[in-house]
Amino acid sequence: MAEGHPNPTTVKDTLYDPKPSLRYASAVGLQAAGVGALVSAVQNALGTHTSGASGFLTRYGGTIGIFAAMGATFALTESVVANTREKDDALNGVAGGCAAGFLAGIRARSLPMAVASCAVLGTAVGIFDYGGKDITGISSKETLEERRRRFFKHPPPSLVPPPPSDPSD
Repeated sequence: MAEGHPNPTTVKDTLYDPKPSLRYASAVGLQAAGVGALVSAVQNALGTHTSGASGFLTRYGGTIGIFAAMGATFALTESVVANTREKDDALNGVAGGCAAGFLAGIRARSLPMAVASCAVLGTAVGIFDYGGKDITGISSKETLEERRRRFFKHPPPSLVPPPPSDPSD
């Protein structure tokens, strides 16, 4: 490598792209609210009460709120910690998971439950992030196009010869 030029791997490792905290937190909060709405609908369908369909919001609407709050808290904490540390690693997920778990424990009105939820959710998210943020367990860096080519079948080459070309062209 020529003198005066930094090593590309060290330049890549030192660059950090700040995360837009509020945009990320609001997007994750809305997605989590959608999951909470699904859980609330299932709770309403399986519960025995006289509220009918309105029980989706009146009886189980708090589920939607806690899911949205936990999602937004996780995303905001993760991005603020990442922006403060200027690193994108598993510790950011640990902090976000801990904050979201703590919020779940506070909803149960129990400080021991909050601390335990912080530890469990923080550990789970940290292990997931440390493992490459991939459920499949295959942490290859192949692109979407490479994965698509590998997934779909490739037809065998045709045994029929191509038609003869017209000499008048």
